[in-house]
Amino acid sequence: MSYPNYGPSYYGPPPQTHPNGTTILVLGILSLVMCTFIGPFAWSMGTKALREIDQSGYVYENRGMVSAGRVCGIVSTCLMLAVIGLYAIMLVVFGGAAILGGLDD
Repeated sequence: MSYPNYGPSYYGPPPQTHPNGTTILVLGILSLVMCTFIGPFAWSMGTKALREIDQSGYVYENRGMVSAGRVCGIVSTCLMLAVIGLYAIMLVVFGGAAILGGLDD
């Protein structure tokens, strides 16, 4: 017995790919491995892309990539701010000690 062919079954629109997904992931990974100052860019681009994905109503197959790149950007930004804060504290402590040491002469 042969069944009539009514075409492909329709379960909804096919998943889409966000055009910046790969870029955000690469920026996030590079910000952790090589260039910490790229972290805020990955963070902001990832936040913008996730907002676009949520507002579109479509299924995106690379949402995980966007989220991972955003998280890497957040971690990298926090590490960068911690290092800058540590350098500032060291500058105040050792710079103050150098100035005070120079005043004793």
